[in-house]
Amino acid sequence: MPDAAPTEDLARRAAAGDRGALDELLEAIRPEVLRRCGRFLPCREDAEEAAQDVLLQVARKIGTFEGRSRFSTWLYTVVANCARQKYRELRRRAAEQPAPIDAAQYVDPRTTSVIAGSRVDLLEALERLEREHPHLVAPLVYRDICQLEYAEAAERAGVPLGTFKSRLHEARRQVRPWLSATS
Repeated sequence: MPDAAPTEDLARRAAAGDRGALDELLEAIRPEVLRRCGRFLPCREDAEEAAQDVLLQVARKIGTFEGRSRFSTWLYTVVANCARQKYRELRRRAAEQPAPIDAAQYVDPRTTSVIAGSRVDLLEALERLEREHPHLVAPLVYRDICQLEYAEAAERAGVPLGTFKSRLHEARRQVRPWLSATS
């Protein structure tokens, strides 16, 4: 994250309606947002699209940032949600697109890049975890993907630290065989 103190101040001012602070905030967080989206989406173009979605959501929803947690925590939630939504969208488009006669000649990278990407195993595992154990998704995303500190991740998940650690352990235990099965 860019220098935390000025970013937190910009976020508070932007949440209070300061348009100039919002513009500065969006510019300051852009590189970090792209980097974080890249952790979810292997194709740079897809990560860039997700990053644009994140910046748009931040601009639209900054008024909902209440400052009870750090802005970076709030932002990582937006990043995780937007990146996962982009993945679902790309997967849906790829599934809806009829296979051409010579698929190699007509592959559309806009709809298949994530499907062919190296992180598809993680994204599929997250989707499966969400279906089977929805309460385990947030700990895994906050700690292992967004790399938040345990205390901050637990706060963001809205559970005590011990519960968070227990859920994270269980999430990792659930996901591990799914990831190794795809290797």
